[in-house]
Amino acid sequence: MSDPKLEAFLDKLTTTETIKNLYRQHGMAYGWIVMFTISLATVATQITGTIINVAIPEIMGTYGIGQDKGQWLSTAFLASATITMVMTSWATHNFGVRFIMLASMIIYIVGSLLGGVSPNLEVMILARILQGAAAGFVTPMIMSVIFLLFPFQMQGRVMGITMLSVVLAPAVGPALGGILIDTLSWRYVYFVGVPFSLFTLPAALFFLPGNEPDGPRPTLDWQGLLLISICVCSLLLALSDGERYGWNSNYIVTAIGITISSFAMFIYRELHCDHPLLDLRIFGYYRFAIMSIFAAFFGAGMFGSFYIVPLFLQISQHLTPTDAGMIAVPGGLIMAIAFPLSGRIADRYDHRLLFTFGILIFAYSCWLMVSADVNTNFWTFCWWIVISRLGMGLVAPSLNLSAMQALPMEHLQHGAGAINFVRQLGGAFGVNLLSLAITKRTGFHRDNVFATQEFGNSDSVAALEGIQRSITAEGLSTMEQQYIAYRTLAQMIYHQAEVYAFQDGFLALGIMLIVSLIPIWMLRKKHLVILSR
Repeated sequence: MSDPKLEAFLDKLTTTETIKNLYRQHGMAYGWIVMFTISLATVATQITGTIINVAIPEIMGTYGIGQDKGQWLSTAFLASATITMVMTSWATHNFGVRFIMLASMIIYIVGSLLGGVSPNLEVMILARILQGAAAGFVTPMIMSVIFLLFPFQMQGRVMGITMLSVVLAPAVGPALGGILIDTLSWRYVYFVGVPFSLFTLPAALFFLPGNEPDGPRPTLDWQGLLLISICVCSLLLALSDGERYGWNSNYIVTAIGITISSFAMFIYRELHCDHPLLDLRIFGYYRFAIMSIFAAFFGAGMFGSFYIVPLFLQISQHLTPTDAGMIAVPGGLIMAIAFPLSGRIADRYDHRLLFTFGILIFAYSCWLMVSADVNTNFWTFCWWIVISRLGMGLVAPSLNLSAMQALPMEHLQHGAGAINFVRQLGGAFGVNLLSLAITKRTGFHRDNVFATQEFGNSDSVAALEGIQRSITAEGLSTMEQQYIAYRTLAQMIYHQAEVYAFQDGFLALGIMLIVSLIPIWMLRKKHLVILSR
């Protein structure tokens, strides 16, 4: 006997008959069961995306590498996730949500175990690529499934509540990672998400919808996948190695040339392919195109912030990994409050106002961090992070909702992959460019400070004399004392230059966030009218 209340609910859905039958089988709670299952997988993949940032200084010390190589632990994950995101539509149409989730979790577990036992940096980067590949399939599922499982009037609220799973990553991940590093080893940060994956497997097997029996079976656009992979990887390599090899070197010029040519061929391919990897026609919807530009900037700011903050706290302030991780917990709790609030507001009000308010708050926190130095109080920095997370929490859920509501139902799968693709791509470039900028600006400030250390500089003389007095009792000769004093002074100058470089990084993040508001205000009221489907 059918439930009249359930049937009335199903009449409001624009979904498949398979989904409706699953509702009839499991009851009104079915949609929330599916969202909880996907949320577990999201927690696993997202916690891995952020927890590694706390471990990067330790890994750099273990393998004797600089920041230019250490940043690949973050960038490789983001780049891999970016590439697999554009495969989401094809994979879902061919195999169904259930199979994709099961396969993603298995890939994720393999990557996590490989990273934990990796003997060198190269294997560790491979593990990050596997983890990122799994995250790329999982992340867009939240958006696409929400539009199939819930009526239009509930989508903003469901998006806000479900996105709480994303909040757990920046809130719990760094803190838990710091504790593991200080008590055990940095290798254990790779294992944190595995329990969530193991819980996801049986839930996905029993509850997630399978493939439509008579649904479309598009072929995979292998050429498009290869071209976009070459484009992303060559550009990231060019950006990360430009300083080392020289921007005019044959290697860098070739990498940039490959980037441009592969991107041009990808665009041509997608416009003329029967089953494109990324249906570029969705960018013909003005609102979706504008939100995609905004998503790229926001992704750069968000992931850039996740990367630079723990690095600064450990390298410049010499905090332990535990302290560097714990400092993010209050901010994560604020995001947990802001996400559902943002979802509710997004259902009722002009999205431009919400985006503007959130971005200005986020940018203000970056402006405050420009004054950070080795003497900045722990709780002061904690408060700055709380402000930044409040801004993020107001923007993230409504960004996805605003972009997806611009598309008709038949383009939702492509849209979910595309909006996450541009956000992750922005994040990968943001981390890469931020790492490059910090390295370059460290050298710039070091040279400037060294230039002031001419003979007779009273501050330099006082510093050298103070260092020499502190080591007089060691029984060293005068020449040895002078050598150690000069070497110590050089290290002090380098550390100060590093602080200045991080301050420049925070300023760059703030400027970039302000610039991201330009496309938002290119939207007009008519573009914000909620589209009925």
